[in-house]
Amino acid sequence: MELVSASMGEVIGAAPRLDTVMMVEDFIEEHSGEFNIGELFRGLPKKMLWRTFKIIIAYLEGQNKIVVNKDGSVTWVWNPEAVARYLKSEDLAVNL
Repeated sequence: MELVSASMGEVIGAAPRLDTVMMVEDFIEEHSGEFNIGELFRGLPKKMLWRTFKIIIAYLEGQNKIVVNKDGSVTWVWNPEAVARYLKSEDLAVNL
């Protein structure tokens, strides 16, 4: 399956396999804040193409699981337990 840029209509690469995405997620969560993008790529337990890695990083950013800090370090921010507690809060106000 090819991924296509919505704004430009160009093919940007093939969709990564789920096990590859999960490997990158696990590695980033384990090493949150320790490495920049390049160091993460070089430190992965399994090698992959740079393009595939960038697709995964873009996906994780889009899902609000990671943030890339100003210094270039990558931090894992996804916390499903905190989100569940927040959504159950009576103080939650939704502005539409």
